[in-house]
Amino acid sequence: MPELPEVETVVRGLRREGLAGHTIRDVQIAWPRIIATPAPEAFCRRVTGRRINAITRRGKYIVLSLDAGETVLIHLRMTGRLAFASHTAPRSRHEHVVLALDDDRQLRYHDTRKFGRWHVVTEPTAVLGRMGPEPLDRNFTPVVLSALLRQRARQLKPLLLDQHVLAGLGNIYVDEALWAARLHPLRSSATLQTRQVDVLHAAILAVLRRGIRAQGTTLGSGKTNFYSVAGRRGRNQDGLQVFRRTGEPCPRCAATIQRIIVAQRSTHLCPRCQRAPG
Repeated sequence: MPELPEVETVVRGLRREGLAGHTIRDVQIAWPRIIATPAPEAFCRRVTGRRINAITRRGKYIVLSLDAGETVLIHLRMTGRLAFASHTAPRSRHEHVVLALDDDRQLRYHDTRKFGRWHVVTEPTAVLGRMGPEPLDRNFTPVVLSALLRQRARQLKPLLLDQHVLAGLGNIYVDEALWAARLHPLRSSATLQTRQVDVLHAAILAVLRRGIRAQGTTLGSGKTNFYSVAGRRGRNQDGLQVFRRTGEPCPRCAATIQRIIVAQRSTHLCPRCQRAPG
């Protein structure tokens, strides 16, 4: 589930906890399949003894830049999360990767469904190179978005979910942005007028920034939901306009919010504000 605002919240949490500057003394892997590249033994060898120089984000990836030219890429997928613990604290059965640091803390990766993936690479573009632009980058302008939309005659929602087109958006924030822009998720991207592209661009930025300010979206109270590095729930769910609001009145026009399936994804919309394409 973690999308751009949730991953950005995790990155900021890792920075706040002072992860940068510390050295990884040891690596323990309890579920080898979480290591995507290279083999788990090689992963441990290449990461152990390396200093963490910086923590950044690319799309939905957490990027740990190490010394000696190594980079760790972490994709949380549906249920992954990171937290610090003392080296003496008991281990949970869902903590599948543990980085032991030089200050006796451990950075532990918890993933109930085991869908997350870790990489260590010398060239990050091998994994990240095909991703689309960052929507919060200053170079992502309405003109750039217009080109992305008009080069492809695709339905809006699947297009915006495509990480090769635009990095970081997922189900929650696409639904919210399309509602804010009054655009139906089945509308063809090639049919948008300039003014509609401008509004969609502003909506994408607004919902992402709101999600970051609220420190992410936590849906429900189960252990598989999103939590920050400090173990806190996000607050953005309290301000969602349509996502998982099926049957409730639209905050803008009071029509009943509907749920449909688009590209095998649950999709929430207002049938009055977001007119279906003819």
